[in-house]
Amino acid sequence: MPYTVLVTAPRLADAGVRLLEAANTRLHCLANPDDSRELHHLLGTLPVDAVISRTVDLTGAAIAACPTLKVISKHGVGVSNIDVGAATERGIPVYVTPGANAQSVAELTLGLMFAAARRVTWMDSELRAGRWSRAQDGVELHGRTIGLVGFGQVAQRVARVCLALGMQVAAFDPALAGTAVPVAGVTRFDTLDALLAVSDVVSLHAPLNQHTRGMIGPAQLACMRHGAILINTARGELVDEAALVAALRGGQLHAAGLDTMAVEPLPAGSPLLTLGNIVLTPHVGGSTPTALAAMASDAVRNVLGYLQGTPPAPALCVNPGVLAGLDQRIA
Repeated sequence: MPYTVLVTAPRLADAGVRLLEAANTRLHCLANPDDSRELHHLLGTLPVDAVISRTVDLTGAAIAACPTLKVISKHGVGVSNIDVGAATERGIPVYVTPGANAQSVAELTLGLMFAAARRVTWMDSELRAGRWSRAQDGVELHGRTIGLVGFGQVAQRVARVCLALGMQVAAFDPALAGTAVPVAGVTRFDTLDALLAVSDVVSLHAPLNQHTRGMIGPAQLACMRHGAILINTARGELVDEAALVAALRGGQLHAAGLDTMAVEPLPAGSPLLTLGNIVLTPHVGGSTPTALAAMASDAVRNVLGYLQGTPPAPALCVNPGVLAGLDQRIA
């Protein structure tokens, strides 16, 4: 019998669709990418074998509603929207697609840094409003220090470009402890506060978990150099947004660039929208056609490989404990 795969978005990139078609797989997509009720309904009424998860929350209740569900793959790497604990209780592996969107996210990180440093979006809005407002307080980045919080594939790409710009590059990542820094010329720091104290730009590349939620709060913002810039293309919940707004209004920070927010879509009344020294994008760091095609292909290979008895490498599974006894469950 053909497998049934549900994508929690209105469409999947053609590269992924072609792989599913070649495997004679039934594909279903959400009509509304933000509608958790629609997702719950589809999981409760369709014989779904696999879910490819985009951004809407895949809750424990939604997972429990689908007795046929066997495997989940994130379309990306951040699994904060997936109830991994509920999947683990069911023996359902949750896979990720690391590296597939790293170049795309790195490029947007750099774009936000440049735009925030030179107040590009503010000047653009001023010109469109008929005002010739020439901001001359932009930050020249050559010789400045960028501190990278998390030093995975995205941050390493950012580091290489910043080094080429003539910036000093520092990194904090507990996973680096006792190992060589993978990019030559990058200085490793052992604590977050030590990194923040020397950084003119702080760029976040950490996963969201119980240790990192709210990791940038009032105390950390106060540790940063006066007039520093904060960039976040990781997860919005890493930052205390009320504290960030206060730091931007009070002048502790020169600017910020955010591709992710604590609540998405961003509410119309968010204080972030009132600030002229912040650049906002709607969580599109990994949403270039090239990155979407790569993530779709990798996510499809993850779920089809598992269903067909040739599972992906355990390193791609965020709850590898469920893989014990895999052969018996697939059979």
